[in-house]
Amino acid sequence: MNKLVVSPSPHARSAESVPKLMYGVMISLIPALGVSIYFFGISVLIITAVSVLSCVLFEFLIQKYMLKGKPSHKDGSAILTGMLLAFTLPANLPVWIVIIGALVAIGVGKMTFGGLGNNIFNPALVGRVFLFISFPVAMTSWPEPLQRLKYINAETGATPLAVMKEGMGKQPVSEIMNELPGYLDMFIGKMMGSVGEVAAIALLIGLIYLLWKKIITWHIPVTILATVVVFTGILWLIDPESYADPLFHLLTGGLLLGAIYMATDYVTSPMTKKGMIIYAIFIGIITVLIRVFGAYPEGVQFAILIMNAFVPLLNKYIKPKRFGKEVKHG
Repeated sequence: MNKLVVSPSPHARSAESVPKLMYGVMISLIPALGVSIYFFGISVLIITAVSVLSCVLFEFLIQKYMLKGKPSHKDGSAILTGMLLAFTLPANLPVWIVIIGALVAIGVGKMTFGGLGNNIFNPALVGRVFLFISFPVAMTSWPEPLQRLKYINAETGATPLAVMKEGMGKQPVSEIMNELPGYLDMFIGKMMGSVGEVAAIALLIGLIYLLWKKIITWHIPVTILATVVVFTGILWLIDPESYADPLFHLLTGGLLLGAIYMATDYVTSPMTKKGMIIYAIFIGIITVLIRVFGAYPEGVQFAILIMNAFVPLLNKYIKPKRFGKEVKHG
């Protein structure tokens, strides 16, 4: 006998699931992980493994023993948080600092708000910013590429963004650029930076995969990158010897990683396309303001967290038309 089941809305059904989406994003991160392993060696595997295992363990322990709920550590979200956190860290960061970052990312950034679906801020960025503020020396000691067998004792230096920031106002940009890797090296990842931010080509391959699989839409990443290009381009055209060109800003720092993976987080980004574009424009503007006029060489992490706080307002005031709503003409 067939039964008619009546349930409350929503009635839409989809083949997508949290694990499927999480693992889809992880697959897209493989090219960036591979390039980073090539340039920085075994330390990348150590950092990533410790971050992932710590995030999964902390989520399980907090849910089971503190929140007294059913653990959801197998849905893939904790693994993805661990990978993204690792991607924002230097490849020579001590393991104990990585563990602290994982605890803050999961315990403060995620579980404090009630777990997946309830957190206001991107958990990986919460962990990253906490470590950046708490351990500034360790978090800004970047290993030089192609020291594959070295970990803690690797030779370190400054990122291209840091070199540019230090030299701006003291010497022409053209002279600063002579001290930096060429654009081709920046594009393939042969420069100093966080584990997952160095290889633009790998991150763009990941973006293409995410768009192809319809895991994300173009609105947030493309709008962020376009906004940065427009505003840095204006500054560069006004005074090319005082400001770096847009291509430099696209290829350096965590802009691509943040725009593609952090800002597009389902939970902490707007639901509507119009909201996404507004959200992304402001992320791009704040990033440029911090990079060019602020105290820090990088601004994308702060820009995303700031705009995460405005997402509830964007969702409240920018809503799609309700199905069946009468539209008045004339």
